[in-house]
Amino acid sequence: MSQAKTILSSLGHELDCRSDTFGDLKDSSDLLSRPDALRLRMQEEGYLYIKSLLNSQKIWQARREIADCLAAEGSLRADSPIEDCIAKPGLTMSFRPDLATRSPTLQEVLYSGAMMDFFHLLLGGEVRHYDYTWLRAVAPGRGTYPHGDSVYMGRGTDFLYTAWTPLGDISWELGGLMILEKSHRLETIKNGYGRKDVDSYCTNRKNASMYASGEKWWDGALTKNPVSLRKKYGGRWLSAEFQAGDVLIFSIFTIHASLDNRSCAIRLSSDSRYQLASEPVDERWVGKNPVGHSAAGKRGRSC
Repeated sequence: MSQAKTILSSLGHELDCRSDTFGDLKDSSDLLSRPDALRLRMQEEGYLYIKSLLNSQKIWQARREIADCLAAEGSLRADSPIEDCIAKPGLTMSFRPDLATRSPTLQEVLYSGAMMDFFHLLLGGEVRHYDYTWLRAVAPGRGTYPHGDSVYMGRGTDFLYTAWTPLGDISWELGGLMILEKSHRLETIKNGYGRKDVDSYCTNRKNASMYASGEKWWDGALTKNPVSLRKKYGGRWLSAEFQAGDVLIFSIFTIHASLDNRSCAIRLSSDSRYQLASEPVDERWVGKNPVGHSAAGKRGRSC
């Protein structure tokens, strides 16, 4: 990790970037011909960072399709090249799944070809992907809070994997994803926080109807302070400067967050999910129009 990079922060908290608290993601692209080694590394590390897995030209094409949509809605500065995605002053934006459905190239990249071949290799059988694509168009500002994916999609198999795909090059300043080292092994988190469900609510409480309708909702954050989280559980925050074509894959129990976007551009990335077709699937994320976290996805229980 270069010591010359800019100061890094997440959720406004400056990160300690000494070698014992912050490090580089380990590249696993040399294991692509060795599926057993890939599985072992996933088991040991909780993530696989695969450089240049995807066709970079396709990634740039998908980026341009999304950038065109952002330009058409007036989210970009008119005096800058569209593909640079320079945010108009004062723009507030983060989660834009609607943009994923407007990029046919992104759908092709995520759900065919090299990506699906990789998951077939990793999982050793027929692969099913979720029908919902999480697309993030993060304007300059604070990143995503530390969390694990199990609280959002834990009703199916535990062996569900996320592919975080940068849609373009992501510098330290633009701020990419970061993984809390070996956090998938933290049983106190996995068996407590990790078994919660953001769409589950207590039917015997006064505010039950508000949770059932989605008027009130727990956001799934493990914490809003990535610095204190690392101090409490140990390990290092791991990240990298990403390039178009790179993919970061991790388990639903791996704690992750993102660096703050300290640039003037919108950071584009997608999250897509994959599992063996033979294993149980979370019904909220499959079908022609997945219900997601809507009222239809809520599940009441007596507390």
